[in-house]
Amino acid sequence: MSFHWSTACPDWEYRIRNGLPLIPFQPLFTDEAEAALAIFRELRLVDVAGSPTAEEACRQWVFDFVAQVFGAYDAATGRRLINRFLLLVSKKNAKSTIAAGIMLTALIRNWRLSADFMILAPTVEVARNSFDPARDMIRADAELSDILRITDATRTITHRVTQATLRVVAADSDVVAGKKSVGVLIDELWLFGKRANAENMLREATGGLASRPEGFTIALSTQGDEQPAGVFDKWLKRFRDIRDGKRIDPKSLGMLYEFPADMLKSGAYKDRSNWWMTNPNLGLSVTQEFLDDRYAEDESGGTASLTNFFSKHLNVEIGMGYRTDGWVGADFWLKNERTGISNVDETLTLDELLRRSEVVVIGIDGGGLDDLLGLAVLGRERDTGRWLLWSKAWANRVVLERRKSEAPWILDLYDQGLLTLVDAPGPDVEEVADIVMKVDESGLLPDQGAVGVDSVGISDIINALCNGDRNFSIERIDTVSQGWKLNGAIKTVERKLAAGALQHDGGLLMRKCVGNARTEPRGNAIIVTKAVSGTAKIDPLMALFNASTLMGVNPQARGQSFWDVEPAAEPTAQT
Repeated sequence: MSFHWSTACPDWEYRIRNGLPLIPFQPLFTDEAEAALAIFRELRLVDVAGSPTAEEACRQWVFDFVAQVFGAYDAATGRRLINRFLLLVSKKNAKSTIAAGIMLTALIRNWRLSADFMILAPTVEVARNSFDPARDMIRADAELSDILRITDATRTITHRVTQATLRVVAADSDVVAGKKSVGVLIDELWLFGKRANAENMLREATGGLASRPEGFTIALSTQGDEQPAGVFDKWLKRFRDIRDGKRIDPKSLGMLYEFPADMLKSGAYKDRSNWWMTNPNLGLSVTQEFLDDRYAEDESGGTASLTNFFSKHLNVEIGMGYRTDGWVGADFWLKNERTGISNVDETLTLDELLRRSEVVVIGIDGGGLDDLLGLAVLGRERDTGRWLLWSKAWANRVVLERRKSEAPWILDLYDQGLLTLVDAPGPDVEEVADIVMKVDESGLLPDQGAVGVDSVGISDIINALCNGDRNFSIERIDTVSQGWKLNGAIKTVERKLAAGALQHDGGLLMRKCVGNARTEPRGNAIIVTKAVSGTAKIDPLMALFNASTLMGVNPQARGQSFWDVEPAAEPTAQT
């Protein structure tokens, strides 16, 4: 059988607003889908009042997802044509029950002798949340109890005939490698996004699929309590692109319950009447009363608690523009949605910035070994007066150990060449100094106020610039007051972004820092500081504010830029 299909759902926003299915096509093999559903529907949900069957307790969206997983299997060839799935849904929408039911169904439907199936959970607690429902489903059914053996101590279920096993593995305590699994279900993918070694761990867990053509990988998740990072960020971007039709991958299928972009921008997601959109099980495993009570509780707990409510119970991604205490400039970082003006120019390298600018200033910000060292080169474009930004960061490898929650996205930046990792202090400052000198050689730095730095911890930078061969004048380095005194620079950057008058390359480094930035009122000012933003890294953004302070006084270039110098004419031959 040869045919073509698409797993894209480009009209998903219309569908989710109107309560329509988020999977726009029927299972590829309906016989396989129905055979699996016949098992899944009869499983008993012991943790639900009255111990109903899945048929009685689940909504159609659950059956749609299950049907696609099993209906992608071509029995004639022994291959699963769609073998990677992502379900993104709000908390309390029966994810653990779905995980248990799908994997039990897979174990029962499996034909391979001694096959291995795995539910991979980030912690022991999450592992129990998946194992306990599966165990109870078996104990509540005499027929299942006859064919399936439970080993509670190792969280293992064994098929007595095929000797196939379903293991529920906790990544923080159990051994993941060493098995060639036919099916792997990854629970709470967002928590794996916080682990620096998660990608290698998942590679080990799913490595057996290469020799198991009937195999599959399923990831289940809510949004996290921080901006997506690591393996979670990669999965999320990939499946959004597939859903939107930006990436063609017929072997991957996602069911993503999240609000359309305009509802996030307008704040319509906060309206209680819209909460059903990302809670497809509303009225069953989660109720409006529960959500109302939790919202009231988290609202009284302050901004951090409320943000957690939006991410966990409404599936709102924490990041640019959607954090209740976020910096307003994040709303316009990539684009002004009202005017349609974009601030992104992907061609904006350092050399391109120097070529287009009439004057350039530099901002530097960095703290201790567990902070980033951030650099912002800010140019004023000739003719237009528009600001142009190029940024880079450095990190000491010790931050990967001291700030494990930040390690995944720091490694993402390193892989993309947007951040340099150093083994010890020194090389990072030397590289910053070399970039400053490169800019100075262009003739675009002013005589005064060329480099703006935080007054704390700048001695190494001054030594690297002003001593030895570089001999940069200390008079050209300004210390920029922080705290509320930086409010003017912050507001200037906000206005520039909203007007489309500040361009950057749109890279992950600054997107992450902008998303991390949190604000705090201080008198009549709004401040963005590392103290307010917690462990989240914003140093390159602070470097931009330092540079904005210098650019705000209308500096003039020290000398003619080498970009403006006409090349010498070739000498003519003398006769």
